Amino acid sequence: MLIKTTRWFDLGPIKKLKKSKLQHMMIGKTPIALVYKNGEFTAVSGECNHEKGPLGKGRMEGDYVVCPWHGWSYHRKTGHAKPPYYAACLPRHAVSQKGGHLFVNLQPQNRRTHYLHPTHPLSREVRRKAGPIRVVGISTTPMSNVLRRYSTSEHLLETALKHAASKLKAETKLIKLRDLRFSHCGGFYSIDEKACTWPCTFTQVDEKDKLSEVYEALVFWADVILVSSPVRWGSASSLYYKMAERLNCIENQVLVKNKMLIKNKVAAFIITGGQDNVQSVAGQMMMFFGQLGFLFPQIPFIGHSRGWAAEDMNNNIAYVKSSKELHRESKALVDRAVAMARALLKNK
Repeated sequence: MLIKTTRWFDLGPIKKLKKSKLQHMMIGKTPIALVYKNGEFTAVSGECNHEKGPLGKGRMEGDYVVCPWHGWSYHRKTGHAKPPYYAACLPRHAVSQKGGHLFVNLQPQNRRTHYLHPTHPLSREVRRKAGPIRVVGISTTPMSNVLRRYSTSEHLLETALKHAASKLKAETKLIKLRDLRFSHCGGFYSIDEKACTWPCTFTQVDEKDKLSEVYEALVFWADVILVSSPVRWGSASSLYYKMAERLNCIENQVLVKNKMLIKNKVAAFIITGGQDNVQSVAGQMMMFFGQLGFLFPQIPFIGHSRGWAAEDMNNNIAYVKSSKELHRESKALVDRAVAMARALLKNK
C-alpha cells in the first residue's frame, strides 16, 4: 500500500554519506538503515522485525542487510527477509538527492509485515500445575556415550531422586546434559541486553536444540532442582558452564522486562571429585542460581573429595559406591529441599 504523505528529512552531504556502505540513523523516533551500493542509496527501517535490533549497525551480505543481533537478513531495496521468511518485510523509505544533499522520506512507502509462525511453547504464562512436589535432577557430568563410565556425582543424584519418589511421594525426572544436543551461548547479551531473549534465540530458531528440556523443567515443571557436578580442575564441569551460559536468558528477563520467571523454587547441589574445592564450586553455583531466583534450604549442598593428593580415582569410586554416609546425605539433602518447597507452596 503506497502512502503518499511526505516528510522529507535532510541527511546531509552526499559526498560524506558515500563513505559508509551501511549506516544506522535515528531521526527523532524513526530508525533508518541507509545503504550505499552500486552508486545508489536505498533506505529501509532500521528496526529488525525479530527483536528490534539496530539493522544499520549490522553488515551487508550481497544485497541483504544483516541484523547484528541474531542475523536476520533483509533486502536493501525491497525490505523482504531472506527465504523461507520472505513474507516478512520492513518498511521502505524513499530517498532523493538535491543540491548535493541526500533526503529521506520518513513516511514509509509500505507497512511492516511479520513472518507468521506459531508462538513458541516456552512463551506461555508461567503457572504451576496442581499436583505433588516435583523434583528434577540435572547431571552435568560429561562422558562418552560409547565408553560409558561410573559417575560419583550422578550416582548420588540418582540416590536422591529415588528417595524423593519412594519416600517423599514426589514426581521425579533426571536430565543428563550429555544426552542433549544444544548450542553454546551466542553471547548476544554482549551486543545488547535486549538481544538476549526469552525464549532463548537458539531455542526459537533451532528445533534440534534440546536445551528446551532444561528450560521446561526449571521454569515450568519443577519445584526442586538438584544439580550434580564433578570437580574438574577446581571448577564445575564444562557441561555445567555450557548450560549456565544459556540460562542467562532467564535472569536477563528481570533486567529488560522486570519479569521473574523463577518463583517459589528450591535448588540444591551435589558436588564430588578427585580434587578438593567443593566449597568454591558450591559457592559459584549458589550465586548463579540465586540470581535466577531460586531459594536454598539449610545446608544446600553435599560434597565429597579425597583431596588434591589422592589422585586414585579407582579408590574414590569404590568409596562413593560403598559409603552409606554419602548416600544418607543425598537423601537428607532432598528431604530438606522438598520440605522447603512444600512450605513455599503452602504459604504462596
